[in-house]
Amino acid sequence: MKKIFILTGEPSGDKLASTVISKLKQSNSDIEYLSVGGTHLNSLGIKTIYDLKEVTYIGFTSVLMNIFKIKKKINETVEKIIEFKPDILFSIDSPDFTLRVAEKVKKINPNIKTIHFVAPQIWVWREHRVKKFKYFLDHILLLFPFEKKYFDKENIKSTFTGHPLLEQVEKSKVDVTQIIKKHKKIISIFAGSRRSEVDILLPILIDFVKMMNKKHKDIFYVFHSTAEFNKYIQEKLLNENLTNCGSISDEKIKAEILKCSIFAVAKSGTISLEICNAQVPSIIIYKMNFLNYLIVKLLVKVKFANIINIAANEEIIPELIQSNCNSKNIYNKIDTFFENNSSIKNQINKTHEIIKTFRTNKSAKIAASILNDSF
Repeated sequence: MKKIFILTGEPSGDKLASTVISKLKQSNSDIEYLSVGGTHLNSLGIKTIYDLKEVTYIGFTSVLMNIFKIKKKINETVEKIIEFKPDILFSIDSPDFTLRVAEKVKKINPNIKTIHFVAPQIWVWREHRVKKFKYFLDHILLLFPFEKKYFDKENIKSTFTGHPLLEQVEKSKVDVTQIIKKHKKIISIFAGSRRSEVDILLPILIDFVKMMNKKHKDIFYVFHSTAEFNKYIQEKLLNENLTNCGSISDEKIKAEILKCSIFAVAKSGTISLEICNAQVPSIIIYKMNFLNYLIVKLLVKVKFANIINIAANEEIIPELIQSNCNSKNIYNKIDTFFENNSSIKNQINKTHEIIKTFRTNKSAKIAASILNDSF
């Protein structure tokens, strides 16, 4: 039996991996799996060697503070992979963790094929990393078409798959009427999938909801969470006596709620693509500690945080980053959108054109086929 070790480093990578592996399971049932994964891979019956949150770190300072712990986890992961003896190491996103593991694995056992999904954002910073990748990566799968030139330049085998989260999916039969009261408008809120993000953004978002409630009485706010933080967010909302708010973690329900939303407020990241794909207008928010922000400002070579804006080279989706990320600014941006329907239509039309270039409608199938052909 062939073997694949699936290596993720955070919930979004776990979700992406599951879309690919579910396709691979349909075409080839004779594969044994082991992973560093979360709830999505677990739902496919794939065991993880430890809890994903043990390696989910964010920001330079948190990494520095946990550097010895991370190194220990990298070595432990490498040891487990070598012990498992997979034919393929399939790593997904989180390059500062997954690619360090892949590099060590390749040195110990060059016969293990290393396939990485979601290219590190070399077009944002540290382009020089590409030269190093060619020594330990056999194939890299790309979400965006503009990335290919960077890897072709170093003769690294790469394939543009498109983004699995943009695949056309069957209409959900999930009934959300029990969650949302009839005639209520919905605003979806995404505070992040990591504790550090939630801790920083949740108080700002709660204050934003309170401001909105003074003027807009007919809106229900749904916080889209992970299973890990769902109860935590619900308790915070109850403590603030916000009766027109809820928190959900079920993926099918979240997808249906998003489609029903009139607007979305989301932390910068992959979720923005799903929001655009659902044709829901949005704004992007993000805030980190000041030291991390200074480091990022020194290193990045793009002027936008959101991939849609980067691809378009204009701010199609408003970004409220760092000092601009506060409840008053979020309120003002959304209130302005509500007063100007043409702004909403303009954003949806422009994002739709960008999204079309990211979508192949068979991305998970392409990635699964590459895995299958690599045995």
